[in-house]
Amino acid sequence: MNKNSSNIMALAPNTSNKRETVCIFGTGDFGRALGHKMIQSGYPVVFGSRSTQTSSLIPKGAEVLSHAEAAQKAAVIITAIQRQHYNFLTPLTEILHGKVLVDVSNNLKINEHPESNAEYLAQLVPGAKVVKAFNTVSAWALQSGTLDASRQVFVCGDDMEAKQMVMNIVRALGLTPLDQGSLLAAQEIENYPLQLFPMWKFPILLSFGLAAFFFFYCLIRNVIYPYVYENKDFSFFIAISIPNRICPILALILLALVYLPGVLAAIIQLYRGTKYHRFPDWLDKWMLCRKQLGLVALAFASLHVLYTLVIPIRYFVRWRMSNQIISQVLNNKTGPLDTTNAWLSDSYVALGILGFFLFVLLGITSLPSVSNNVNWREFRFVQSKLGYLTLILCTAHTLVYGGKRFLSPSSYRWYLPNAYMLSLIIPCMVLVVKFVLIFPCLDKPLTRIRQGWERNPQYSE
Repeated sequence: MNKNSSNIMALAPNTSNKRETVCIFGTGDFGRALGHKMIQSGYPVVFGSRSTQTSSLIPKGAEVLSHAEAAQKAAVIITAIQRQHYNFLTPLTEILHGKVLVDVSNNLKINEHPESNAEYLAQLVPGAKVVKAFNTVSAWALQSGTLDASRQVFVCGDDMEAKQMVMNIVRALGLTPLDQGSLLAAQEIENYPLQLFPMWKFPILLSFGLAAFFFFYCLIRNVIYPYVYENKDFSFFIAISIPNRICPILALILLALVYLPGVLAAIIQLYRGTKYHRFPDWLDKWMLCRKQLGLVALAFASLHVLYTLVIPIRYFVRWRMSNQIISQVLNNKTGPLDTTNAWLSDSYVALGILGFFLFVLLGITSLPSVSNNVNWREFRFVQSKLGYLTLILCTAHTLVYGGKRFLSPSSYRWYLPNAYMLSLIIPCMVLVVKFVLIFPCLDKPLTRIRQGWERNPQYSE
C-alpha cells in the first residue's frame, strides 16, 4: 500500500491535497480572479498589496499582506500589475532572490517597448527566476470558467525548473500550458493578445474588396443598364438577386485562391530545382492564410445556398411565374419539354450540390478537433485531392450555368460580360496549370525536389 502511494506521488507530485503557497502582487481584477481560481484549485494564496486592509472584493480564504511579507511566504510570486508600476520591486531584490517571478502583464500596442515586459522585469530583479505566463487569459475567462474561453497558456522562461513549476500551476487550474522556450519568446507572447485575427486580415480585406467590385459591377449591368435602355426599375435586385450573384462568385474565386499559391510554389521549385530556398514573403504569407481563405469561401457558398432557397418565395419570381401561366392559358398554348435544357438545369443543380457537400467536408476537416484525429496522409487527401475535386465541381457548376450564354451578344451589356464569366478566370487558370503539373515529365522531378534532390546544389542557401 505504501509502495503504491509513493509511486502515485512520484508520477504526479502536484496531485496531493497540500499545495505550495502562491503570492500575487496586485489586487486588481485579474489578480483577484486568478487568486480565486487558485483557491478553488487548492492553493493557499497570499496577496501582496500597498494596503493590507482586507476588502470584500478579495477572495475568501486569501491573506492580504505587505509586498515584503507576502513574498517571504511563497516560492512563486505572480506580478499582476502593469509595467509602469514595477519600480516597487527594486527594494525587494534580496527577498525575491531565487524565487519564481511570473509576469502576466500586457501592453497597449504591439512592440510598445524595445524589450518585453518579462525581460524588463528580469533586469530589475536579476536574482529572480522570471517566467512569462497567463497573459493570454482574461479575468472574465477565469471567473466564468475556463471552458468559456481559450484554455491555452503560453509559458516561457530561462530557468527550466521555474518554468515547470508554473506549468504545473497552469495544469492544476484546468488550463493547457504551451512551452514557448526561453524568455526571448516573451515579446511574441505579449504581442499575441494584441493581434486582431492576424491570419484573417488578408482574407477579409480581399473579400470586402472583391465584394465591393462585383457589387458595383452587377449594379451597372443588372440595375443601371435596364433603367437607361429599357426604363425598367430593377433596384430591388440589390436585396437578393445581386447578393446571390456575388456570393457564389466570391466563393469560387476564394476557393481557387486557396490552391493557387500551391501551384505557384510548385512552379518556383521546378524553376529553381531545389526546395532549400525561401519563397517570396508574399507567397509565404499567402500560403499561411489558405485555411482562412477557404473558410471565408465556405461562408459565401453557404450564403449562396440560403439565398437560392428563398428564390421561390420572392414576389418578383412569383409574379413572373404567374404571368407566364396566365399567358399560356390565354393563348391556349404550352411550350414543349426541352430535354436539353432539362439536362443542363439538373446537371447545374447536381454539380452545385456535390460541390457544396465537398466544400462543407473541407471546412469540417480544417477544424482542429477533426484534423488532430487524422494522420497527415488522410488530411492531405481531403484538403488536396478532394479540394481540387471541389474546385472542379464548382467550376463546372458555373460553366453549366452559363451554357450557351457565353456566346450570346445579349449577355454583354455595355460590352461587359456576366460577372460569373469573370469568376471563372482564376479557377480555370489553376485547374489548367495543375493539370499540366501532373504530367509525369513535371510531376516526377517535382516529387524528387520535394524529397530533397537539387538540380544545382550550389544554389541552396
